[in-house]
Amino acid sequence: MKNKIALTGIKPTGTPHIGNYFGAIKPAIELTKEFDARYFIADYHALNSIKDPQQINEMTYEVAATWLACGLDPNKALVYRQSQVPQTFDLSTILLAFTSKGLMNRAHAYKAMVQNNSELKRDLDDGVNMGLFTYPVLMAADILLFDSDVVPVGKDQAQHLEMTIDIAQSVNHIYKSNVLTIPKPLIRESTQTVIGLDGRKMSKSYNNTIPLFLPTKKLRRLIMKVVTNSQTIEEVKDPDKCNVFALYKLFATEVQQNELREMYLKGGMGWGHAKQELFEVMEEMVSPMRENYNELMDNKDFIDKLLDEGSEKAREIASEKIKFVKNILGFK
Repeated sequence: MKNKIALTGIKPTGTPHIGNYFGAIKPAIELTKEFDARYFIADYHALNSIKDPQQINEMTYEVAATWLACGLDPNKALVYRQSQVPQTFDLSTILLAFTSKGLMNRAHAYKAMVQNNSELKRDLDDGVNMGLFTYPVLMAADILLFDSDVVPVGKDQAQHLEMTIDIAQSVNHIYKSNVLTIPKPLIRESTQTVIGLDGRKMSKSYNNTIPLFLPTKKLRRLIMKVVTNSQTIEEVKDPDKCNVFALYKLFATEVQQNELREMYLKGGMGWGHAKQELFEVMEEMVSPMRENYNELMDNKDFIDKLLDEGSEKAREIASEKIKFVKNILGFK
């Protein structure tokens, strides 16, 4: 029986951090074991906020190298550039005709900019380009073009998929046919939130991230900045209320976790020691991935070849789908 299709888009807008790895990259790579996975670099989505050609190009390489270094097997997933699949924009144009402006008005990103402009007493649409305003439609085209069955999303991104479903259902209703596959969100409750250096959710907006491939010495210096309380070495410490231990659990084995937990509970351990333990388990896991990443970034011709081949396969699939959709709509 044919595997169901899972699709994920990765926007090239910033250096990946360990929150990205545990929250998105690792779970998405695991999906390749049970789904026909299709992963694309959403470079056109990045254009809404980044206009520097060199920066977009470099970040595209960074994203591709990151996923490959983290274990993505291109033989088990279709990997391609969004901008190299023009059928996406054929479908996006079609979908705009079935999308109400009211639906776009409710998109979180647009509403956030309007609210910010209102607070600053600016024109409500100041800084809003049509790429941002219609972002959910392009995202819908990304998903629907490939008959995606499931789309992994975080709870904060679920709205965009709900909009995709609304648009697809509208098309199917009007033409009384299953023109577009209705995708389902794949929200994994087990995917935990990764905390940052200050104990809040790891996010570039909080400036509390730990970059995934930071060089060894810089990684150690950064780990030593994880926020802790003012308890002395002698005092017993609670591992379940500790930022260091919360991060440690992501990397350590169960045996390692139990050993460090005992040290917390019996006292006599300083925060410097706990942070060193965290650094060592992180370095053990990240080091081989960092090495692979650096090798890939030094071999961009390989990345170009892989993305070009993946994009060619994606175009073949997309061409058949857009031909089918246009035929239903009356376009010959």
